[in-house]
Amino acid sequence: MPRGHRVSPPAGDVRVFGIRHHGPGSARSVRRALDDFVPDAVLIEGPADADPLVALTASDTMEPPVALLAYATGEPRTAAFWPFAVFSPEWQALSWAAGRGVDVRFCDLPAANTLAADRAESQSEDPLAALAAAAGYDDTERWWDAVIESGSGTDSFDAITDAMSALRDTVELDEPTRRREAYMRQTLRKVIKGGAARIAVVCGAWHAPALAAPLGPATADARILKGIPKIKTSLTWVPWTHSRLSTASGYGAGITSPGWYHHLFTAPDRTITRWLTKVARVLRDEDLPVSSPHVIESVRLADTLAALRARPLAGLSEVTEATRAVMCDGDDVLLDLITRRLVVGEALGAVPDDTPTVPLDADLRARAKTLRLKQQATEKTIDLDLRRDNDVARSRLLHRLQILGVDWGTPADSDVRGTGTFRETWSLTWQPELAVSIIEASLWGTTVEAAATAKVCEEAAGGDVSLVRLTGLLEQALLSDLRDALAELLRALETAATLDHDVTHLMDALPALTRTLRYGDVRGTDISSLTRVTDSLLVRICAGLPAAMSGLDDDSALDLRRAVDDVHAAVMLRDDDRASARWLGTLTGLVDRSDVNGLVIGRMVRLLRDAGTVSETEAATRLSRALSVGAEPSAKAGWVDGFLGGGGLLLVHDRQLLRLLDGWVSGLREQDFVDVLPLLRRTFGSFETGERRAIGQSVEGGSTADAPAEVDARRGTVSIRTVADILGVTS
Repeated sequence: MPRGHRVSPPAGDVRVFGIRHHGPGSARSVRRALDDFVPDAVLIEGPADADPLVALTASDTMEPPVALLAYATGEPRTAAFWPFAVFSPEWQALSWAAGRGVDVRFCDLPAANTLAADRAESQSEDPLAALAAAAGYDDTERWWDAVIESGSGTDSFDAITDAMSALRDTVELDEPTRRREAYMRQTLRKVIKGGAARIAVVCGAWHAPALAAPLGPATADARILKGIPKIKTSLTWVPWTHSRLSTASGYGAGITSPGWYHHLFTAPDRTITRWLTKVARVLRDEDLPVSSPHVIESVRLADTLAALRARPLAGLSEVTEATRAVMCDGDDVLLDLITRRLVVGEALGAVPDDTPTVPLDADLRARAKTLRLKQQATEKTIDLDLRRDNDVARSRLLHRLQILGVDWGTPADSDVRGTGTFRETWSLTWQPELAVSIIEASLWGTTVEAAATAKVCEEAAGGDVSLVRLTGLLEQALLSDLRDALAELLRALETAATLDHDVTHLMDALPALTRTLRYGDVRGTDISSLTRVTDSLLVRICAGLPAAMSGLDDDSALDLRRAVDDVHAAVMLRDDDRASARWLGTLTGLVDRSDVNGLVIGRMVRLLRDAGTVSETEAATRLSRALSVGAEPSAKAGWVDGFLGGGGLLLVHDRQLLRLLDGWVSGLREQDFVDVLPLLRRTFGSFETGERRAIGQSVEGGSTADAPAEVDARRGTVSIRTVADILGVTS
């Protein structure tokens, strides 16, 4: 009988097409079967309450991979996805029906019931593993790839249904599966009752026998469905990615090679040759010498492996082995690159602008479009110049999204050379799960700015927020230009600073405030009101530091040394004469104390030396005094660690200090040396490799003495002549 030509059947002529979710062979077979059957109603496995969204699949701007997102209204953390790729049989059925104006709907249990049920309940056993094992395969995906995706005979839906029926006879169906199939049958009954002449059902092969057999009495299914839980649910379409197709979805399906399956569906002819050409292109992009003969030999090897294994066509396993042997020379690192770039791949879909969404998402899309920030699945690094209005607006948007927990962008290190405060670097990657994060954040407001402001104010108003957390919130608010939140934050900050009597908490809070004072004006934000708070914190730190230094063990001394470093860096960064004088004066008044752990005193002397308050000679004298007779070797090593930790250049350039330290270490008794070795190793381990090498060469060569350097007259003459030529001076 010619394709598509049939005698008009009675109402209820049903064909069930059991497929593998995301199977390209199944997708092609479904498309051909629909052309042959020409149904006037199509039922597809998927949440029935998503039917209002089906019409959007006909939009020219709907581009798979996409996913149905269902979430509990008011509680978006309870959510599920139903993904579709262009090679998904369900998507091809949707496209076929939408293109012909055929009635199409989802027939599976509604998301309102699925989300209300215990998500732990599922069909954990893989029913297809038995068929794969019977065919001699130890992996179900490879079996499907060889027999269904790459092979022939994919139109044999009746045979697939018979095989699944035999498998189902050997297992007991779990409760969620029985409920889903009962709902599918009820939906099919409604469509039959509605008078549809030809009905096509596209569902997972496992469920095909439940729908192909006589449906039986509706009362039995009604009993199964009676009393199942239900919650209020919202649904929408969201962009998806190939890599996320390997993640379990609403129907628990997933694949490991979406990029490969996309290729199988879009390149049905010369499939292996075209794939290996793509592989060669990826390797060439990495500057690897892959030529046309490599491709030809790889194709031959893949076909030979398939023949040896009695498979109709080469599949992914044969192609992978050929790629490893011929193109990658056995290098698994290169093979991993091919897997990430091609076998899995990254392709981000798109949904129409009129897709139902929360107002916050609509605002984000509009702002991203205005700022020319494209949502894409591959990582992209952008450098922002904060002297440009558009880049400032981008920075504010990304900082606001971070406050809301929508981590589209994360701060990154820049490869661009340059200093100053006018540059920000961000790494952008759009993950499909961010759609849920946006819905969760929507409870704070309808725009990104309003939602971020509300969230900051709400957290600041909490009575148990730490001082450090408040300073962090204030810094985020200023970076995000949340001006309406500043007053609330400053009030909370002043209150917290007044009530907090722990000096280390005050010291931890000061750096963030100082960064804000120093750099806030880059974004044009008024930060004058912060000066009073910052000055108040510094005064209290200087007043409380002497008491905080008493009775410290080594671990507490390390923590205090870090805090002193941070406060010193913050005060020096601020570059305010009064603040600097107050802080340096406090340190000067503390360095003569003998009751304080040497880690702290040594560091304070070093900071005063670097600031010019203590001369190099005085610093050397203090080091000599600290290393003199009278203190335990471990205490002396602690002083050295405080003075030198993280700063090896000091010993490279100051021979007097190096002589002092070398003499002390050389004079240690054996047991004393063993005792102080771990601390000294930590000190010198913090130096850069080049610093350690230079110090070692100085000690080894005996150059710790101030001997005059030997002059090479010949090389000096050449250098002088070169400089004279550059300057245009007649020699």
